[in-house]
Amino acid sequence: MTDTNLPAHLPAQLIDRFGRTVDYLRISITDRCDFRCVYCMSEDMTFLPRAQILSLEEIYTLAKAFAELGVKKIRITGGEPLVRKGALELLHNIGQIESLKELVITTNGSQLETMAKDLKQAGVKRINISLDTLDADKFKAITRTGDLQQVLRGIKAAKAQGFERIKINAVILKNRNHLEVNDLVQFAVDNAIDISFIEEMPLGMVSNHDRSGAYYSSDLIKKDLARQFSLMATTENTGGPSKYLNVIGTQTRVGFISPHSANFCSSCNRVRLTVEGQLLLCLGNEHSVDLKQVLREHPGDLAVLKQAIIDSMLIKPEKHEFNLHEQPIILRHMSVTGG
Repeated sequence: MTDTNLPAHLPAQLIDRFGRTVDYLRISITDRCDFRCVYCMSEDMTFLPRAQILSLEEIYTLAKAFAELGVKKIRITGGEPLVRKGALELLHNIGQIESLKELVITTNGSQLETMAKDLKQAGVKRINISLDTLDADKFKAITRTGDLQQVLRGIKAAKAQGFERIKINAVILKNRNHLEVNDLVQFAVDNAIDISFIEEMPLGMVSNHDRSGAYYSSDLIKKDLARQFSLMATTENTGGPSKYLNVIGTQTRVGFISPHSANFCSSCNRVRLTVEGQLLLCLGNEHSVDLKQVLREHPGDLAVLKQAIIDSMLIKPEKHEFNLHEQPIILRHMSVTGG
C-alpha cells in the first residue's frame, strides 16, 4: 500500500474525550486456537471464514497507522496467534516499525518450544503465557485439549532466548484452581519470571461454567499469598492494567488484573483490534469502528485510515459495565476479542 503523510492538522497522538492518551494497541490476528479454555470458548466453536478476517498486509498497515499516531506498544494476541500461517513474518514486519518501542505477544505456550527463537529474532521483547494450573489433569480439564508438559517445555525454551520479560497469566476460578495460587507464584519465583492473576471477564456465552460461582477476587488471592510470601508494593508497570507487587528477595513481580474488584478504567490507555478489523474502544462495551471497511474502501490511503482512528476516540467510553450475576451483554468470545 502507498504511504501518505499525515496532514499537519492531525494530532501525533490519540487522546479520548476523557483526556486519556491511547498508546497501546492489542491486535488479534486469529480467532482460532489449539486449546478450548472453559472461560474463553465454547467446546464446539465456529471460526470465522478467511474472507471475513484481516489479511496480514492489512494488519501491518493498521499497526503502522497506529504507530504513526503515537502508539508505542503493540501486543499480538489471538485466539492463539502462533497458529496463524505467516505470524512470524508479520511480527518481524511490525517489529521493524521505527517509532514502535515495544512489540509483545500473548500465547498459550503450545508453540513456544519450536518458535521461541524465531520470536526473539522477529523483535518480540516480552511474552505473556497463559497458564492457570500446574496440575496436568486440571490443565486438561480447563483447556479441554492442552498438554501441560508441552507448555512447560515452551516456557523453558522462551527463557533460554533471553526475552526482556516472561510473564505467566493465570485466570483464577474458585474451586477450580484457587488453591494453587501459591504454587503458581513459587513456579514463577523458581523460574525468575513474573505472574499476573486475572479476575475472569464475562465475555461470550460459555457452556457448563457458572461465572458468578467461580469468581475469586484479587484481594482473596493476596490474602492467600501472604501466608507464604512477603510482598511489597511497587510503582512499576508495563503499560497494561496489572498492578504489581514484588516478591521480596526474588526477581519476580506478582500482578493483579482486577476488572471487578479494582476497576482500572480511569487510566485506560488501550484499544483492541479484532481479527475482523473492528476497533474495540473498550473491552467491556460494544463501542467500535469498522476499520476493515475503511481499509478496503480506501486502499492505500493512510490519511483516511488515520482520520477514522482519530475520530474513534470520540466514542471511547469512560468505563466497562461487567456484571458476573447477569447474562453477558458482550456476546463475542474472548478469542475473537483478543486475549
